[in-house]
Amino acid sequence: MAGERKQQILETLAHMLENPKREKVTTASLAAKLKVSEAALYRHFANKAQMFEGLIAFIEETIFGLINKISTEETEGLRQVQRTITMLLVFAEKNPGMTRVLIGDALVNEDEKLQLRINQLYDRIEVTLKQSLRIAEAQNEHVQANTKGDAEAQANLIVCYVTGRWQQFVKSGFKRKPTEFVQQQLNMLN
Repeated sequence: MAGERKQQILETLAHMLENPKREKVTTASLAAKLKVSEAALYRHFANKAQMFEGLIAFIEETIFGLINKISTEETEGLRQVQRTITMLLVFAEKNPGMTRVLIGDALVNEDEKLQLRINQLYDRIEVTLKQSLRIAEAQNEHVQANTKGDAEAQANLIVCYVTGRWQQFVKSGFKRKPTEFVQQQLNMLN
């Protein structure tokens, strides 16, 4: 039962973050939404930072679970990159509240360790993309000769592209979908 309540708190927090008006979520507003006291929240989480840590853990598990699935199913490096980019954009589109966490928008005025954890998530994504790009180089898949041997720079560019799409999605009040133009833009990134 305690695990279910924790899950319910995290789901409600994520849902509240989907508000395009970007109002600050307080423990009081979260408790009111759940129709419980703030003390009931603190039985499951020591503080609001722990609630955000729970959301970040869910994001990490989901994203890296899907990345591992892609790298297992797909042997071609460029296809791994394309599928990873698409998955990251689709994840954001389906989870607008969590996208606010991913871009740090929901973490403003929260514990700075949370933003550091998000930065580490970006670094892990970049390393994964770099590995896929190196596979593509070894398979001679690179279309652009001028990018050969520069997997690190290209992986960084892709992370900047993805986070930019996430930013645009959140800042537009969730109107500009991250997957908009993805097929055309994938060709430009490879």
